[in-house]
Amino acid sequence: MRLLLMCLAALTLMGAEIVPVEKKIESKLRDVAHLQGVRGNQLMGFGMVVGLDGTGDKDQTKFTTQSLANMLVRQGLTVAAATIKVKNVAAVMVTAELPAFGRSGSRLDVTVSSTGDAKSLAGGILLMTPLQGPDGQTYAVAQGPLLVGGFSASSGGNSVTKNHPTVGRVPDGAIIEREVGGTFNARGSLRYSLMEDDFTTAMRVVHAINEELGEKLAQPLDSRTVELQIPKEYLGRAVELVARLENLSVQLQPRARVVVNERTGTVILGAEVRIGAVSIVQGGLSIVVSSKPLVSQPAPLSQGKTVTAAKKDVTAVEEKPKTINVEPGVSVGKLAEMLNGMGVSPRDMVAILQAIKEAGALQAELRIL
Repeated sequence: MRLLLMCLAALTLMGAEIVPVEKKIESKLRDVAHLQGVRGNQLMGFGMVVGLDGTGDKDQTKFTTQSLANMLVRQGLTVAAATIKVKNVAAVMVTAELPAFGRSGSRLDVTVSSTGDAKSLAGGILLMTPLQGPDGQTYAVAQGPLLVGGFSASSGGNSVTKNHPTVGRVPDGAIIEREVGGTFNARGSLRYSLMEDDFTTAMRVVHAINEELGEKLAQPLDSRTVELQIPKEYLGRAVELVARLENLSVQLQPRARVVVNERTGTVILGAEVRIGAVSIVQGGLSIVVSSKPLVSQPAPLSQGKTVTAAKKDVTAVEEKPKTINVEPGVSVGKLAEMLNGMGVSPRDMVAILQAIKEAGALQAELRIL
């Protein structure tokens, strides 16, 4: 009897189907969502770069000479803008980002970009430039030597340029002078904004937070926003609560998505994206127009003239269509391998994917850049 039961168990195991286990993709809450109101602010200012080796703005750039004249007036020198002719100065726009909770005295990196016709900012020094926010208030002041990751040289009508010599950076070149007001610990609630709108992910974030805190304090407002009421024991200690929650594990649900760039012919796709049954017929028509110069030379001692003409040939070549049948459930990764085996170019692959999407056989989101 015991031997019979063992045989039946073995037969049952042999006949059982193996169900594949779905792979779980987990990420930290801080990588899935960010807190509303905790962000940087853009700063911008107009300044001058001096010390250039003859690669600055030309004379026709009027605002450069006018800005230099105004700066000299503030230094106690009165000079007419029309009489200033320098090539070692360039007018620039200075940009930076004031980080969240930036404090007075902290330093920022700034980006300096030429606004005139300067050839290069290499070797220049940015003069003191106030950086203002959208409200017109000055929040930082920038100054210092530029780091330019390129160069430009010319001689005898020839020129060589590498990278972008008219854009540079000043590491730690700005000092914060004004802080953005607000007390984070005084908040009574927190709002998390998901990186991508997804109802399933929003509900999983709510479940993870409520399970961690032991009570239902979080609720979804929409597919991207989750609101959390701060518990009584954390009132006035919002920083500690955020530090506790930001390392929570959240199970993600990756989307089926195919991204194509028509300008470069680039296709980025997930290998698990599925395609329905479809037949693909791909061919091409090439038209070549060629021109050959012809010269008609007159006979010696004749009164004729040399005449030039061009012989044009037009050739049309139609390639033999290539056919491929795709079974239902085939992944896009497998389809890409099949198309590459047929010699299909990336640009043709973009057109094929668009046509498959229009036919309703591509079971994924198609994004075109």
